[in-house]
Amino acid sequence: MQRTILILLIIFISTKLAHSQVEIDITRGNIDPLPIAISVFNSTDFDAKNENTGKKISDVISNNLARSGLFLPLDRKSFIEDTESIVERPRFGDWRVINAQALVTGSTKIESDGRLNVSFRLWDTFAEQQMTGLVYKTNPTNWRRIAHIISDQIYERLTGEKGYFDTRIVYVSEAGPATKRVKRLAIMDLDGENHKFLTDGKHLVLTPRFSPTRQEITYLSYFNKKPRVYIYNIDTGQQEILGDFPGMTFAPRFSPDGNQVIMSLALSGNSDIYTMDIRTRKVQRLTKSPSIDTSASFSPDGTRVVFNSDRSGTQQLYVMKANGKQQKRISFGKGRYATPVWSPRGDLIAFTKFYKGRFHIGIMRVDGSGERLLTESFLDEGPTWSPNGRVLMFFRQKPSKSDGTGGSFSLWSVDLTGFNERRLITPLDASDPAWSPLSSVR
Repeated sequence: MQRTILILLIIFISTKLAHSQVEIDITRGNIDPLPIAISVFNSTDFDAKNENTGKKISDVISNNLARSGLFLPLDRKSFIEDTESIVERPRFGDWRVINAQALVTGSTKIESDGRLNVSFRLWDTFAEQQMTGLVYKTNPTNWRRIAHIISDQIYERLTGEKGYFDTRIVYVSEAGPATKRVKRLAIMDLDGENHKFLTDGKHLVLTPRFSPTRQEITYLSYFNKKPRVYIYNIDTGQQEILGDFPGMTFAPRFSPDGNQVIMSLALSGNSDIYTMDIRTRKVQRLTKSPSIDTSASFSPDGTRVVFNSDRSGTQQLYVMKANGKQQKRISFGKGRYATPVWSPRGDLIAFTKFYKGRFHIGIMRVDGSGERLLTESFLDEGPTWSPNGRVLMFFRQKPSKSDGTGGSFSLWSVDLTGFNERRLITPLDASDPAWSPLSSVR
């Protein structure tokens, strides 16, 4: 079912902006979260059905900022000033007393045409200045997305980088015993809301990946025990076969412009990297090695590709030009490396590492230097980047038996500092997440 939102950015609230003293340096390591007061948005002219919209929006904003690990929303019971009395300017001294370094106020109302009007302001309580203020109009059913967009505005104003709350996650939902595992595509908002199953579980699905330019997902599915690469349109629910290939197919992923899919094909027992033009269906082979080459990912400018290969005797990471030339190994640490993904910022590559019986999610620079391991567990795998390149999501298996079998699968996130590791709640077991681009229209 098509879900469309019209968000009208109509007013920039005209208070003179100051160069605020409140900011967060997210390049440092373990950051003390910024104390921030998020007031309940005043609601006016609401019927019984919508009377709690202001509070619900405020709660979503508070939860978003808290999950980032960079902000500490203060308990509203500690507030001194009655936020309903704030019309133009807060009593800043009342907020400094409770150590609120930033303050969010807002209001909601229903317009005569039935649209929801949401306004918010972000204040620097020490500089006693407004930092930003915006008004949105949309269908009342879109209140949750407005809350995510406001969260992104606050995040960007205080950190200097784009937020990532107005995004979605597609993943593989899993249920049933290991011998009869049912795997379905599922999609949800970043906070777990608006959860929806995309496939019915009749056919095994693997490795879903978002298009960077369209509301589409590419994924691998087994039909009559044969692997097929599909493209699924999120808005219409329609899917088409991109290719029905002989042999095995692995890990399809879009190019940055959305016009190609890069993947691994195993022909005659040998796995190599190929690209396919979505429009012409023309296939180009990029690697010609007697080893296993797989898990390819484009750089954000589309000029290079990272992949993993066992051509050196162990599974390692390699980088090549987008035409397959100048293949170069970049990982030289102990252990095995897999599932590399290029950061949307272009500066880092995330990967899965197996070493001494433990799995890790790690990052390194594109030349292989500066390797850092961010997580460690029985099994951590399949990193995917937030669109601002500051957070990674992955899936984790938790063993439940002494032999390591029977464990549940769940989604987790961690930031680039290696701190703020958090689990994402899903209805069933979950694996293989993929993060949507920022500000996808839906």
